[in-house]
Amino acid sequence: MLFDSHTHLNNEGFTEEQRRALMEEIEASDVSYVMDVGFDLESSQLAVKHAGENPWCYAAVGYHPHDTKDMDDMVLELIRGLAKKDKVQAIGEIGLDFFYDHSDRETQRYWFRRQIQLANELKMPIAIHSRDADQETLDILKEEGAFSKERQSWFPKRKGPGGEELPDSRVLLHCFSGSKELAKQYIKLGATLSICGPVTFKNNRRTQDVVREIPIEFLLVETDAPYLTPEPFRGKKNKSPYVEYTARKVAELKGISYEEAARITCENAKAFYGIR
Repeated sequence: MLFDSHTHLNNEGFTEEQRRALMEEIEASDVSYVMDVGFDLESSQLAVKHAGENPWCYAAVGYHPHDTKDMDDMVLELIRGLAKKDKVQAIGEIGLDFFYDHSDRETQRYWFRRQIQLANELKMPIAIHSRDADQETLDILKEEGAFSKERQSWFPKRKGPGGEELPDSRVLLHCFSGSKELAKQYIKLGATLSICGPVTFKNNRRTQDVVREIPIEFLLVETDAPYLTPEPFRGKKNKSPYVEYTARKVAELKGISYEEAARITCENAKAFYGIR
């Protein structure tokens, strides 16, 4: 039982034949669920379509910071409408990317805030993209109430490592690549961290330290396919069945069985996205 908590079956580089082949691979694998995550209007619409057609697929809708240059109020209203569709479980992926700056930074900040506000209005989980913008991402999330007591009151509490009940803000740091110190700040605020393929790279001690330090109750696994392929397939296009290798690395770092890591991260993802 595996949950690929962030993937892009909706990637614009795929033909319909390639998508169908990927879906058939998922159906033949140990992957029980995938979250197809939008990054603009077309990809969000496609994620909703995929969720409607496949029992194992769910959708998130939103605008990636790269694409916020194409946003306006009308587009936000269209995203709002998509967010109310069946099997749409989150607003995402949204955030800041100051590495590429494909959209100017003020535009990124503005639409990041507007999409957090939308998630709060709809009482939905949020999937965050943050690259070279750690502190500002955290600051904006705080300023827009993503970790507020009110927001936490909308969602069931999560079980902590000792069985205690802890507040859950339903904020997911997708493909978390920050420090263990930043990771600890986030989980104190009720956030969740998603781990992807680069954790399997031998020299990626930073993310490996995060996995060692952060209780597994706060961790998900993902592919971000077709990107960020884990070892031993590095250099090839990623796909959802490869989430197994990330889960195996998490198990190794945690000193638990692969089966236990797969089960716990799957249950965590179901709880985060509100999937029964």
